[in-house]
Amino acid sequence: MTRKLFLCTTVCLFLSNTTFANDADLCISNLESKSYTDAFRYCEKACNLDEGSGCSNLGFLYNNGKGVRQDYQQAKTYYEKACNLDEGRGCSNLGVLYDNGKGVRQDYQQAKTYYEKACNLDDGVGCNGLGFLYDSGKGVGQDYHQAKTYFEKACNLDDGRGCSNLGVLYEKGIGVRQDYQQAKTYYEKACNLDYGGGCSGLGSLYAAGRGVRQDYQQAKTYYEKACNLDEGLGCSFLGVLYTIGGGVRQDYQQAKTYYERACNLNVSLGCFTLGLIYENGKGVRQDYQQAKTYYEKVCNLDEGRGCTNLGVLYELGKGVRQDYQQAKTYYEKACNLDEGRGCIYLGAFYATGAGVRQDYQQAKTYIEKACNLGDGGGCVVLGRLYDTPGIGVTTDAKKAKEYYGKACDLGEQQGCDEYRKFNEQGY
Repeated sequence: MTRKLFLCTTVCLFLSNTTFANDADLCISNLESKSYTDAFRYCEKACNLDEGSGCSNLGFLYNNGKGVRQDYQQAKTYYEKACNLDEGRGCSNLGVLYDNGKGVRQDYQQAKTYYEKACNLDDGVGCNGLGFLYDSGKGVGQDYHQAKTYFEKACNLDDGRGCSNLGVLYEKGIGVRQDYQQAKTYYEKACNLDYGGGCSGLGSLYAAGRGVRQDYQQAKTYYEKACNLDEGLGCSFLGVLYTIGGGVRQDYQQAKTYYERACNLNVSLGCFTLGLIYENGKGVRQDYQQAKTYYEKVCNLDEGRGCTNLGVLYELGKGVRQDYQQAKTYYEKACNLDEGRGCIYLGAFYATGAGVRQDYQQAKTYIEKACNLGDGGGCVVLGRLYDTPGIGVTTDAKKAKEYYGKACDLGEQQGCDEYRKFNEQGY
């Protein structure tokens, strides 16, 4: 399962134990109790008195449409005032707006500028945002060492995302030597800070037995906490445990419940699994229309496998009228998102002339991409192209054997079988 680094994608609420003027205190206490209309009144008063936290929290209300109509421009105005008053969280939240293009043109350089100011003011959200920019190479040269430095500062400032992102680096060995014990330490701190991503990461270590003894019960405990914190991956992984009977009695209905919750939180894994459940009738009545709905959501979340499966439904006419052009559109999007199966199926369209003019060179281009993306099936098909006369590619036994061998290394038994035949023939 690909693990992603975590960035605060909705702007962050500023809560503090520091004693301010009465309006600022009342602003915060009403935010904590979710009395947003009252919070707005007191935050506005605090901001008018040049109390930075009041301005930052007022921006939060406008950004998220809490107690007022959502208005990114107004949010930006109040974050700017907070930042000018040296309120670090206001600067961080401004950075998030520019990072995500909310109410402003997306601008990673501007995001970096505000994150830097926030981090210099010891706001952990800003430090984590900076770390994320360096980790992903957005607006800066990709630099894992710098990313680690900023995640460490964020974590030391008790920002759960920073701790969780440090855990990801150590779990995956990104810019550091892989160290599951270190990953566990940072995930634990993130989880104790009630950041769901840390709980989910910790659960995955226990589920896989990485750095700890495999323990599905412990995994379930951490996934449950993550899910209760609205961390969609935790809900998805809980669904997996109920699907496979890992530490719990196998229960497809319970699994479906958790996948639905994950999907409602816009986690593509949950939506994709729901699509598979309805397509294959696992624990539910088979329903291609429902499968299509979930695959569409996955594809709209830019998860390539959802686009591929949507293309298959259109190619085969399952739950929709058969439409090769639509299938091709979805396969193209999947392939552009580096999903190997999408590239293979697109290549197959060009090889057979299904919905397009037959073009073996185009077919070869897409299938090569699939193989280069580590899709063993693509490597097998590529081997076949070089192994079979009369299909638009000059036969080349050496290349065919090379691609079969690569397919075998990627776990495709068919590639191993074909590679063995070439060996037996003396190639």
